[in-house]
Amino acid sequence: MVGRVEYEPASVKDLLVEMKDTAELLIDLSYSAVLHHSEAIAEEVLALEERMDVLQIRARMSLMLAARNPEDAESLAPVLGITGAAEKISDAAGDIAKVVLDDIGLPENMRASLPVAIETLVRTTVIESSRYAGHTLAGLNLETETGVRVIAIRRGGDWVLNPSRETQLEPGDVLLLRGPEAGIAEVVETASGDSYTAPDIPDVADADLDRAVNSLVLMKNMSELAVDLAYGSVLYDSVPLAEEVIELEAEVDALKSRFEAWTLRAAAQSADPVSLRGLVHIAQSTEVISDAALEISEGVIRGLDSHVVVQEAVEESDEVITRTTVEAESELDGTTLGERAVKTETGMRVIAVRRPTDGTDDWEVQPGPETAVRAGDVLLAKGTRSGADNLAALTTA
Repeated sequence: MVGRVEYEPASVKDLLVEMKDTAELLIDLSYSAVLHHSEAIAEEVLALEERMDVLQIRARMSLMLAARNPEDAESLAPVLGITGAAEKISDAAGDIAKVVLDDIGLPENMRASLPVAIETLVRTTVIESSRYAGHTLAGLNLETETGVRVIAIRRGGDWVLNPSRETQLEPGDVLLLRGPEAGIAEVVETASGDSYTAPDIPDVADADLDRAVNSLVLMKNMSELAVDLAYGSVLYDSVPLAEEVIELEAEVDALKSRFEAWTLRAAAQSADPVSLRGLVHIAQSTEVISDAALEISEGVIRGLDSHVVVQEAVEESDEVITRTTVEAESELDGTTLGERAVKTETGMRVIAVRRPTDGTDDWEVQPGPETAVRAGDVLLAKGTRSGADNLAALTTA
């Protein structure tokens, strides 16, 4: 039974910070649950979705009390839109997770796409005898030594989203980990005492279905980027960033059309077309996420001033989004992200590169170490505020 939500005095800013971080984590976890066929991660998605429902109701209550006149209503309208968009992202993520929990059909091609689609993400529990218990993430130095990041911690009924270096791990903590297989295996065994077995990757050959799955993976990447840029547009009150969200949303729509065409062709040749239902469910939810991103940036697009509470909320979120242009003869000009060790040196993760080409923009979503960078490229990155300054130094001549 769903519990009653009663009004409690709360900062709208704090609620928006938690909603933003929760929405981003939900997207991450829901796709990981599908790609790894993990019921454990899918269950975490539904638990977080429940938490988001409560946050959204409390935010609406606080906003209603804050609007005292027409001017307040006008300035708070975009804030209400952002809370509604975050809830839509949450619901869509829950629908994606249910593809796993309700055992809706998914073709083996979806799992075959796993290595190129996403890093390994697993859930594990810290036992009392683990050497991790009682130590901070800084003291353990997990990411440097293993390549594994703790992206969230569930502690009883509470969540620690984007834990900091000062966060201490405690017995019973449920950790959500992301990183390379070798590092994941080491961290899982040390934390829980259990061995980790990597999922088998099937070898399948179906050209039409491969194209459908590849389109869906690209939709996922574009939708995640759209959400990041939407919050960035609010932070900077940036019309150019908001316009990029519009372009990404249109690209997701185009990809969905291609996805539908390849899926229908694959279904015509499949002995079990019902097994493709899961793909259709995921595509529909992915489109909802990109539409919600557009709603987040709608106030900027329509020329409404960003309410100070929104800007403060995004600024105080655990991660920031930066947009910087690579200048000619800067340290990054003519190198790759890996050669310059951008993530290690700056602490910023480049989530996309926009490359002006012949009057149009080419996007490279989820760039890797081999991604070449040259003058004029626009880098979109996530990380800490100090990391943003470090990245700016590398891109400035």
